[in-house]
Amino acid sequence: MGNQPEDALAEAPEMTAPEEHLPDASSDDDEGPSAEVLAEAAAAERDAAERRDASAKEQACADEAPEGTAEEAAAAPDEPEEGPGALLSDSELRRVIAALLFASPEALSESRLAQLAEGAPKARVKAALTQLESELAESPLPFELRKLAGGWRLMTAAEMSEVVARLFQARKAERLSAAGLETLAVVAYRQPVTKAEIEAIRGVQCGPMLRTLVDRGLVKVTGRAELPGSPLQYGTTRDFLDRFGLGGLEELPRDGELLG
Repeated sequence: MGNQPEDALAEAPEMTAPEEHLPDASSDDDEGPSAEVLAEAAAAERDAAERRDASAKEQACADEAPEGTAEEAAAAPDEPEEGPGALLSDSELRRVIAALLFASPEALSESRLAQLAEGAPKARVKAALTQLESELAESPLPFELRKLAGGWRLMTAAEMSEVVARLFQARKAERLSAAGLETLAVVAYRQPVTKAEIEAIRGVQCGPMLRTLVDRGLVKVTGRAELPGSPLQYGTTRDFLDRFGLGGLEELPRDGELLG
């Protein structure tokens, strides 16, 4: 009985070491990565290459594109376009402006002159007018540049008025009669004024004379009075100011000037 444990141990099957059942890591390393791993690596490399190509193309496009984005270009304010008139010298621009004023039957504004001078900058037109005005004032020529009713006009000097008047003596039919001048004076000083108010001041009918003044462009309808029947109201025109050499109604002679 005392020897049973030893006999049992001797008869027991030999235990195998656990290491014998583990996979041999060294053998796996020798065989190399599996096909699945290689396929995944190849796919990753292709993706990386495609990203590099796309990035290179974007950079090339950015290098070729002009500075600033389309949004910035759209947001940028439009610069005023200058025409051939911008290339004129100062003396040439003054000659152009003088010719335009000489040929025009009416006063021309600075904006209109800039347009007629083929896009000359308005600031240069204004400077040219100032210089031209100064040159004419110092010149022996009987001309002067005057600003009338918001525009500029080239006129004969005041001391030449009697001489120039001889030129128009043959055009008496176009001259206003005394009645026409009286009616025009009432409109000029009392505007806006109705036909009835004019007739009350003059004491005579003035319908035909008013129509004549309107036809000649010296008087115009300015509105209707808030009176029974809403009669028309009359006032003077810009041509009236030009014709009489006035810069505005405030330059009309006052009572003292008329009497004195």
